Amino acid sequence: MALDESNDNDKVFEVEGFSYIVNKDLLEKASPVKVDFSNYGFRLDCAIDFGAGGCGGCGSEETASDGCSSEGSCCGS
Repeated sequence: MALDESNDNDKVFEVEGFSYIVNKDLLEKASPVKVDFSNYGFRLDCAIDFGAGGCGGCGSEETASDGCSSEGSCCGS
């Protein structure tokens, strides 16, 4: 999950004052997508099985140059 501007390849959802932008191709593969917010940040649940890699490494200092810590993570590598 990251800040972004929408383009023609995206679907935009407005929920409780927030805009969620999802690539249409990814949305087709990942639906249904659920975004929750807790004291620890955002949690994304979807139909794609990312295996043990999960989303834990995204955005950490130990990630690769493309922002992903492991193959198969939620970052898309």
